[in-house]
Amino acid sequence: MLLTELLHPGLLSALAGAGHGGRILLADGHYPASTAVGPHAEVVHLNLAPGLLDVSTVLDVLLRAVPLEAATVMVPPAGSPEPAALGAHRRALGDLPLEEVDRFAFYDQARAGDLAVAVVTADVRQYANLLLTIGVRRLG
Repeated sequence: MLLTELLHPGLLSALAGAGHGGRILLADGHYPASTAVGPHAEVVHLNLAPGLLDVSTVLDVLLRAVPLEAATVMVPPAGSPEPAALGAHRRALGDLPLEEVDRFAFYDQARAGDLAVAVVTADVRQYANLLLTIGVRRLG
């Protein structure tokens, strides 16, 4: 019996294999996960039906399970209103450094070799995608 609230076997396994500096992609339901993930990434599908299990819910659990040092979000073109998901990410991440990049720069980062885990959700919000950089576990 595990003491953590994170119980998904595939996600636990993928996270256990990731280390400091590795990245976690939390992808919304619109994300091209078959073509825009790194070559070494373990892909975990949590997309049962549209709207069931969104990026914010997965992020909430991961924040208590994995030390993070930075995050990157996909933002719409300049002049567009801020997507609701982006505001939710800002609130959840608090003081964590947050880089904002356009869609194609985000795809480039997600295709990099340091992407350890890609979690595909059924989030229907636009621009809900998030890249998390794993930090160092502190003892004590």
